[in-house]
Amino acid sequence: MKIAEVAPLFESVPPKKYGGTERVVSFLTEELVRRGHDVTLFASGESITSANLVECSPHALRNDTVSMEPVAWHMIQTERVAYLAEEFDIIHFHTDFLHFPVSSRLRTPHVTTLHGRLDLPELPMVFATYPDVPLISISDAQRTPLPNANWRTTVYHGLPDRYIQPNNGDGRHLLFLGRVAPEKGTDRAIQIAIKSERPLIIAAKIDRADREYFEQKIIPLLNHPLINFIGEVSDAEKCALFKDAIALLFPIDWPEPFGLVMIEAMASGVPVVAFPGGSVREIIEDGRTGFIVNNIPEAVAAVHSLYSISRSDCCRAVSERFSVERMAAAYLVEFERILNDETGTPADLQLREV
Repeated sequence: MKIAEVAPLFESVPPKKYGGTERVVSFLTEELVRRGHDVTLFASGESITSANLVECSPHALRNDTVSMEPVAWHMIQTERVAYLAEEFDIIHFHTDFLHFPVSSRLRTPHVTTLHGRLDLPELPMVFATYPDVPLISISDAQRTPLPNANWRTTVYHGLPDRYIQPNNGDGRHLLFLGRVAPEKGTDRAIQIAIKSERPLIIAAKIDRADREYFEQKIIPLLNHPLINFIGEVSDAEKCALFKDAIALLFPIDWPEPFGLVMIEAMASGVPVVAFPGGSVREIIEDGRTGFIVNNIPEAVAAVHSLYSISRSDCCRAVSERFSVERMAAAYLVEFERILNDETGTPADLQLREV
């Protein structure tokens, strides 16, 4: 199958540090190539892939101080995809809804995986304007604000086998990883660590939009001896932090679409202490791979109960439910369904290993 994968341009594929969507696109792209498919990746400069690469911006946009308007580069990317569209059997977009005006008019079959939050007030109008654009969700909970959109299926994210490396939690530290933001609950994580008397490592980036929150709410809390803020980390550094962690704190306050860091933690045998929101109940098996709690006192109690969680069960859950093989197979099933919808032929859902 000739497949186009269209990634956001904010980070390289894979990202050098933070970047959930681009990391998932990388995992999927490499697995599709491994299975023998002819894949073209539309992504930012500095991306590394075994697929055919079409560079759509000179650099990843998040830290590019020269390129100040990301929409402009995504418009250029969409034009390049449209120009080459007839070379592909199917085009798989990961770029939110920016491409809808173009993709909805393409003759080439296409589908869009949505990776972000969908509870924004303008979105019902957008999706009502493009009701026929086929969509894939990354959790069932993600669909809640837009139940009438053209959902095809849900495909959970998946990790390559190399990420499944159980640890013993010898470092005894808690971990907060990803992005410093009110909706991510960085301040809650600090409170949980202090009240449970456990050291906390905060390995997270700070976006410009969250700088005020960091300066006003987080910096005053960083002088506690249990709290260690180290900032944004690379993939290798992240894996090293997981190796010695006793738990990942995920005290969110928003409708999390998926939460890649949860399965990254589980793959290292690290249980997750999470507040309910969005996908959390779909990802975490309460009492098996972590604890789902409703407030800080419950989170503190969960930290003191981590001995009851089997680290091998955490790893096993990733192998069973969140492998890159399962993710790629699910996408290929949907690609074939879409192609058969276009041609009117019966669907053959028996995927062939290459």
